[in-house]
Amino acid sequence: MSEQSAPERQPLDPTAADAVRAYAASERAKTDTLASVLEDIAANGYPSPDSGVPWETARDAHLATLAGEQARVA
Repeated sequence: MSEQSAPERQPLDPTAADAVRAYAASERAKTDTLASVLEDIAANGYPSPDSGVPWETARDAHLATLAGEQARVA
């Protein structure tokens, strides 16, 4: 086997590093929320269908939220 050295890394400027940290925190929060929902289902079973929101209603509300947001540049 050949030995390969790890590629050198280029540091991010402080603004980019802050943006990456903010994105990581946002993703971690989403994952924590999903994990807590799954833990609740495991402990208590599925919620009653009567207590939920129809997917069409949830979809329309989410699309309305997205339509109201400012454009983002990737």
